[in-house]
Amino acid sequence: MILIPAHNEAASIGTVVREVRHHQGNPVVVIDDRSEDDTAAQARAAGARVLPLPIRLGAWGAIQTGLRLAQREGWPLAITLDADGQHEVSQIETLMRPIEAGVADVVIGSCPARASQARHLAWRYFRWFGGLRLEDITSGFRAYNRTAIDCLAQPEATLLDYQDVGVLLILQRQGLRIREVPVSMKPRLHGHSRVFNTWWTVGRYMLQTSLLCLAQVGGARKISRRSCR
Repeated sequence: MILIPAHNEAASIGTVVREVRHHQGNPVVVIDDRSEDDTAAQARAAGARVLPLPIRLGAWGAIQTGLRLAQREGWPLAITLDADGQHEVSQIETLMRPIEAGVADVVIGSCPARASQARHLAWRYFRWFGGLRLEDITSGFRAYNRTAIDCLAQPEATLLDYQDVGVLLILQRQGLRIREVPVSMKPRLHGHSRVFNTWWTVGRYMLQTSLLCLAQVGGARKISRRSCR
């Protein structure tokens, strides 16, 4: 199942959905995070199944909603990508290969070259503070196998604002195998990062994510014995 969280992405979501459907025969689900434009209508017109959220949950809340749908419907693999057109849908197969080979539970499409100097500094800080052994911490282009889907669909993984460091800490501390594969990324079709666009949002992101590291999120106990290793 292909999962695309979207908030006010009417200008790009139709193009993204059509590209995914051109390359993939699997269902495309757009999780509409309380958009104020016609994101949902554009996604439906392009052939996506749309899950409209009654309240805005943010990027991770939208993704977790999609993962819970994939879990409920029994999908063994879920791919997440952004609605802004950055991710090359032709590289979805590249993400799937390590999972299909049985060497990874989660695969991240890594493209460090796209990031600004400020983002690289943030990554370096969280690699040190959180013990993350990854190059591209904020990429939303990911593949999750059933073990990872079950793990991240649990209530214990709910209270996160962002889809990156907190999620990765949970996966790493639960012993899941995370791999990165190099991918190329395109410029956004429109808009800008909602995290690294102002000093206020950057400061809020750094503070909240630092608290997750201090709290050792995901490390206190195994999340559901039937779900995670």
